Amino acid sequence: MLSLPKPEVILTHESDLDGLVAGLLLQRLARALYAENTPLQAWNYQGWKNRNLQERVAWATDFSFEPRLDKPQWLVVDHHTTATPARHAKLVHDIHKSAALLCYDLCREQGISSPELDRLVHLTNVGDLWLQNDPDFDLANDYSSLVKTYGFWNLHAIIEGKAERLLDHPLLEVMTTKRRVEDPIGYDWSRAHLEEINHDVGVVKTTVGNTNLIVHRLLECKATHFKVLVTLFLKSNRTVVASFRSQNGEALAIASKLQGGGHANAAGTTLPKSVTDMESAVIYLRQALGGRIETSSSFNNAFAGLKL
Repeated sequence: MLSLPKPEVILTHESDLDGLVAGLLLQRLARALYAENTPLQAWNYQGWKNRNLQERVAWATDFSFEPRLDKPQWLVVDHHTTATPARHAKLVHDIHKSAALLCYDLCREQGISSPELDRLVHLTNVGDLWLQNDPDFDLANDYSSLVKTYGFWNLHAIIEGKAERLLDHPLLEVMTTKRRVEDPIGYDWSRAHLEEINHDVGVVKTTVGNTNLIVHRLLECKATHFKVLVTLFLKSNRTVVASFRSQNGEALAIASKLQGGGHANAAGTTLPKSVTDMESAVIYLRQALGGRIETSSSFNNAFAGLKL
């Protein structure tokens, strides 16, 4: 077992189930080691890039390891590809495991485990690493959709910070029904509504269904010539989040150009505050990625009457 410093805060990724489960597991580990409740903070990629890391001692998970995290008395648990060696921080890193599974490994070394956590971490791992051949792949994506649909802190409140309460939660029935009914409809619509950013990058307009599964199917079935597909999400505070998907490692390179991060084939970023709607988002992406520059009224027109 690593000798772990007592953290002032636990920092995790806001935008997916892996970040939620990993953060809750580190909280539980800190409570077991130090009999205190350590505050949990969750950040999207853009906010994380801009955050001042002023804490002397912290635990961070589900964020790419980079030079600014290489601090004495910091623990970083992550699975994203990195070229930064750990010279000062304690780094737990394995690209073949989700952040949740890496955190659970640390928990099990302290005797923190249960059949419920075993199952939840397995499903989180399958969904986050996109293990398509696993028999639980569809179910794992239903679990992953919980955070995408209801939001990190809403879900955290519903389960009262207890990860096991996610297992077989009634909200999963909603996710299963949405997958069965909405995904085929959403795929057919999105396939007919692709728009060019540049020669290699296309934006996918979405209406209903699991966006990740729809985009993956578009790539898998070669329904488009674009190497990278981007989907746009308008949040309640009028910020726009861009999610990039690919099959041969191009997604992360595109997201990195926009101050984002993630995995080789699944990455994302938050666009600047000046971008407040879908049309301006497409224009911004074309400017930033060297595509054709023109007003994209067709994008907003495609959503006329739809609630975003």
